[in-house]
Amino acid sequence: MSKTVVHVLRHGEVYNPDGILYGRLPGFRLSELGVQMAKAAAQGLAEREVVHVVASPLERAQQTAEPIAAQFGLPVGVDERLIESANWFEGKKVSPGDGSFRDPRNWWVLRDPVTPSWGEAYQAIAERMFAALHAARIAADGREAVLVSHQLPIWTLRRHVERKRLWHDPRRRQCSLASLTTFHFDGAKIVGIGYSEPAAHLVAMSPTARTAKGA
Repeated sequence: MSKTVVHVLRHGEVYNPDGILYGRLPGFRLSELGVQMAKAAAQGLAEREVVHVVASPLERAQQTAEPIAAQFGLPVGVDERLIESANWFEGKKVSPGDGSFRDPRNWWVLRDPVTPSWGEAYQAIAERMFAALHAARIAADGREAVLVSHQLPIWTLRRHVERKRLWHDPRRRQCSLASLTTFHFDGAKIVGIGYSEPAAHLVAMSPTARTAKGA
């Protein structure tokens, strides 16, 4: 059976001066630091045998994929299944400690943290991401692929593969900006999961790294 590797990359830092939860909103592109993060991720993959690059349709993911695709002389494909999760708070300013979650007007939206009630169901995210993962495995059969997505979808995918409950504490996600969550396949079976942060030195410079909204 062929051994295939699929790297799932979170995009770099986004220019978001107004501090809103941008989610699926158009027009949110990488900051200058985010562009450097994308280049660092590409450098981290330079010695790999990448033959397939696909990204979420959102600008920040497409931008993050570009230096990787250019490095290997590949086009950047688009897979809608890699898109950010839908969120009721999209377009709103929501920050830890700002009172949004204590505001009675939001309590109905926040009533169910397990599904969750404020956005796309974790199970739906897991299913579409898992399908995209296997599509990339097939496309890169025996070699390597890169998928560029967003923090919540990537973390949900990982928890799904690890057979852990999907609802979780967002503060405990292991999915930094421009990080790689890597799935190792033997045939169609996942035999290992790795994690690395090729842009860690740049993430340390980011004031929004721990609070990036709509990531």
